[in-house]
Amino acid sequence: MTTTVLEVGVAERQRGDLMQRVAPKLHRQAHEVQPYGHIVKLPIALSENVCATSVELLNQILADTMTLRDLYKKHHWQVAGSTFFQLHLLYDKHYKEQAALVDSIAERIQLLGGVSIAMAADVAETTMIPRPPRGREGALAQLSRLLEAHEIIMLATRSDAEKINGLGDFGTNDMLVGSVLRTNEMQAWFLSEHLVDVPLAAVE
Repeated sequence: MTTTVLEVGVAERQRGDLMQRVAPKLHRQAHEVQPYGHIVKLPIALSENVCATSVELLNQILADTMTLRDLYKKHHWQVAGSTFFQLHLLYDKHYKEQAALVDSIAERIQLLGGVSIAMAADVAETTMIPRPPRGREGALAQLSRLLEAHEIIMLATRSDAEKINGLGDFGTNDMLVGSVLRTNEMQAWFLSEHLVDVPLAAVE
């Protein structure tokens, strides 16, 4: 009888241990494994100082690109007027392209051993792009605001690409010139053409 009770007790404890293992471990907190602004040296044939410089510059471009991405989505939702259909679709296309850039820039930062900026509050504190109003703006104001944001990013990208190339971080330079700069140039062109005052038909 005693043996049976012990066996039952052992089985219950084992069952309890098993349930503990499969239960989600909630409300856990821990120290950061890598503080923001610190570099982990990875075997990518670049010095820690070069990586730190590239990461610092990239995080600024990342914050600005995230802001531009969200600005496109805001305007996609809020656009109004006779060009609604065209701009609604164009803004969403540009939003998706900027979202892809955000992912590329953030992953490049991590590849260099850095920590990418990520949360909206941190982005808002870091971006150089002026904050738009919460309310709805007309299409012309939206276009102008987007073009200003593009130019801020392009100016920084050209300057940063030159600096980073001089440091020998050719991979980051390639991404900045081949992806970030060219995408922003193309999008700025498409937006600019909406601000040209050209009649639909020739006027004699």
